[in-house]
Amino acid sequence: SLTWSTYTAVMKNKCAHPKAKLVLRIATDDSKAVCSLSVKFGATLKTSRLLLERAKELNIDVIGVSFHVGSGCTDPETFVQAISDARCVFDMGAEVGFNMYLLDIGGGFPGSEDAKLKFEEITSVINPALDKYFPSDSGMTLIAEPGRYYVASAFALAVNIIAKKLVLKEQTGSDVEEESSEKTFMYYVNDGVFGSFNCILYDHAHVKPLLQKRPKPDEKYYSSSIWGPTCDGLDRIVERCLPEMHVGDWMLLENMGAYTVAAASTFNGFQRPTIYYVMSGPTWQLTQQIQNRDFPPEAEEDAGSLPVSCAWESGMERLPAACASARLNV
Repeated sequence: SLTWSTYTAVMKNKCAHPKAKLVLRIATDDSKAVCSLSVKFGATLKTSRLLLERAKELNIDVIGVSFHVGSGCTDPETFVQAISDARCVFDMGAEVGFNMYLLDIGGGFPGSEDAKLKFEEITSVINPALDKYFPSDSGMTLIAEPGRYYVASAFALAVNIIAKKLVLKEQTGSDVEEESSEKTFMYYVNDGVFGSFNCILYDHAHVKPLLQKRPKPDEKYYSSSIWGPTCDGLDRIVERCLPEMHVGDWMLLENMGAYTVAAASTFNGFQRPTIYYVMSGPTWQLTQQIQNRDFPPEAEEDAGSLPVSCAWESGMERLPAACASARLNV
């Protein structure tokens, strides 16, 4: 099936794919979403009627409706209105002569626990709206696009400090040299906004680095900024108050699975990060058995501390013992 929302698209489909089954995408009020999509795609209700009539004239099969409330939806009621509008378009389709049976409610679902709008808050309004406008006995096929929901928390990004710069900011009102200068630090890491952190520019992400070394209770914090490795002054990741760190230290950033590596570039010659998969020992063994089509009798797993196994992204080759020696408590 193909999704469309313009006259040009329906004519193109008629020429290139006359037997394709089409899904009409409608516009939504995604003004409260982090990333608006209806500014580019989606037909209004008035236009939808005209498009359906044109598709019928061209003998093109329209099987359903899709919409997207915008990436990073912050108002669950947007789904309710979109589902209601979809019902209107289904009724229009029936009047024109289509037997429509597919509804795609798109994405916009959160993928981390710290999201402003929880997944449960969205489903608590979606389900009643679906029951009202598309009851279970209507024979409707319902699909969604929960990409961020599935992958955001599945990946964490580890970055290494490759350079450090001390900046002394002079303060007035003190004759003592050490007291008259306020320390600030600039840290340069091996990934930036042209790589995995492009989510800052395009997805309006707010990243929170976790330090490899736990700060001491009495450790002093300094105004700090973290920068990517490229030559561009735009390549600033975040500004935070941090304890003093050093070249070679690591920082971890959680919830980096959505809209990160997928849109990363190799600007300035810096390569995309290598991806490692980490899983429990028994899970690793099971994947190997599936690959080798070797399924032994089921065995009970030890509920205690299980060894962790890692694999390269390419070929799922096992990493050295240094990686496998780590442990995961479950």
